This record gives sequence, C-alpha cells and structure tokens, in this order.
Amino acid sequence: MKKIIFILLILILLASCATNNKTQFSTSFHSVTLDTILKDKISIRAITVDNNSVWYAADKGRYGYFNLDSKQIFEDKISKDSLQLEFRSIAKTSKYIYVLNIGNPALLYQISKTTKQYKLVYQETNEKVFYDSMQFWNDDEGIAIGDPIDDCFSVIITRDGGNSWQKTPCLQLPKTVDGEAAFAASNTNIIIKGTKTWLVSGGKKSRVFYSPNKGITWQVFETPIVQGLAMTGIFTADFYNEKSGFIAGGNYEIPSQNYDNKAFTNDGGKTWQLISQNLGFGYASCIQYVPESNGKQLVSVGMTGLYYSSDSGLTWTKLLDNTNLFTLRFINSKTAIAAGKNIILKINFK
Repeated sequence: MKKIIFILLILILLASCATNNKTQFSTSFHSVTLDTILKDKISIRAITVDNNSVWYAADKGRYGYFNLDSKQIFEDKISKDSLQLEFRSIAKTSKYIYVLNIGNPALLYQISKTTKQYKLVYQETNEKVFYDSMQFWNDDEGIAIGDPIDDCFSVIITRDGGNSWQKTPCLQLPKTVDGEAAFAASNTNIIIKGTKTWLVSGGKKSRVFYSPNKGITWQVFETPIVQGLAMTGIFTADFYNEKSGFIAGGNYEIPSQNYDNKAFTNDGGKTWQLISQNLGFGYASCIQYVPESNGKQLVSVGMTGLYYSSDSGLTWTKLLDNTNLFTLRFINSKTAIAAGKNIILKINFK
C-alpha cells in the first residue's frame, strides 16, 4: 500500500511539473507599458545588460549606463582629436566595457566599470574600415566584425582579456563576394553560444558564417533572405540555443516589404527556412528571443514598429507603433530595454 501511495505521489508531482512548464511556455503577451529611461538628442544602436545596469554606446563619442536599481544615469564622452566618433558596438567582461567606433579610423576602447577610465586598445586606419558588431565568449576572448576591406570580413579577436586585438588574415576566413557586407544596425551581427559563433551578412549576398571553435575555423551557409542590393539582407540574428536561431532584416529602402525577411534554423544555422511571408513586420533592425520561452517567443524592432510572436515566428502581433527603436535586450522574461533615436525605454510586456 505504501508503495502504491508513493507511486501516486510521484505521478502527481510529475503532472504538476508538466502543467507548470506548459503554463510557463504558453503564456502570451498582449500589450506593453513603457518607462522612459533617457530622452536626449542621441542615437543609440548598441546596448548590453550587465547585472543591474544597462550600458549603451552612442553617436558623438558618448557612452554610459543606467542602474536599474538606483535609477542612476552615468554618461561620458570619448574625444579623439577632431574626429566625430560613433559607437555602434558594445561588449562586456566582468571588469570592462568595450566600445568600438564604426568608421576610419576604427578605435576600440576599454572602459573600467569601477573607475570609468578608458584606454585605446585597438586602432585600424583604412578608408574602407567600417566595424559593425562586437561580443565576448568569456572574460579573455572576444571578437568584432567589420565590412570587407579585401575579399573577407574584417575580423579582430582578443585572447588576453581585451588588452590587445589581432586581425584574422583573409586566408583563414571564407571569401566574401563583391558587395557583401554587414550592417551596424543593432550590434546583433554576432551571436555567441558557448564556443559557437555566427556572423550574418547582407548586400549582394545574405549568408551566415559559422565557427564552432571561437573564431579559429569558419564555414559559410546560404540563406533565402532577400539579397542582391546594397541595403538588403540580414540585419540582425539571435539564437535561443546552439540549434535554434532566427535571422531577420529585409530591404532598408522599402521598410514595408514583409516577405523574404524572416527565416529560422533548427540545425545550428546550416539550413534556413523562410517564415511568415507577407505577414508581420517589414524591415527589422533587431530580433531577440524572449528568455525562458523555450524558443517560442520573439520580439523585433524596426521601421514598422515593435512586433511579438508566441509561435516561433509563424505569426506576429504589433505591440508598439514606435518606429525609432533600433535595438533591444531582455533583462528578464517579461522586461526589455530598447534604444534608438533620442530615447532609451524600459518595456514591460503584459
């Protein structure tokens, strides 16, 4: 009898866990509320969540953070001669924040989280220099990607905690085609999961570049995303895990075009399938998976507003008309920070 009671208790617990999991993953959002964190004449395309703070990199050499607990805002400006610096890439380690200027010369700065002092750790001068995105695998190793100068992407890597950066020779990278590039739209051209890394391209070709070993070797995979013109292609990507990923973008010059601009993978990026043709958002600058959603929920921002999907991108609901948001990151499963033209918002999903 005791054995039977024990088995029944186990079955009840398992059923309860299954119900809880189902509830957790099936809850859908239907609206948002907004809190304005920063309003200024500023353009922000790169943010990163660091514990209880959200750091941002912006135009006019500005960077800063907002403390979610104390509500404190810090901002500083980096000046270099008479240059007009524009930071569209940001990355973090446990001790430092890194910001990277897009244009010529490329200037990568290391900023201490404690002292706020900064130092230049990488510089590259070339009329074709244009850096798009930056991420770290761990406290010692990081990567940044820029548009091709020769016949490969500009890839710089650090293995010493960001103190020095080396450019990967083109012989060690897949070749790009003439007119293929990346877009500095939201610092989401690079996605990292463990040791695996994905880079996305646009322009004449829309492809996914993949490294299984932190940038040592690379493969390249074709995608069905719109391509062929200078402002078409993949502008943003995200992976929920090492297998499930989503790419988005479209035609920057025809932002309402909502076909051939969304695709997903279930095999780690080797193959991609178009989804939600002629539905949902048009041009998107940023796509993000909702945390703890089992890869079912996605949010995008771009020129047609903020859209939400609860079914892995099959259908979409517009939750916000704001067309001036460029980038977005979740701080938990129901709250995100978005930034763009003249604003940083805290978005609460209901």
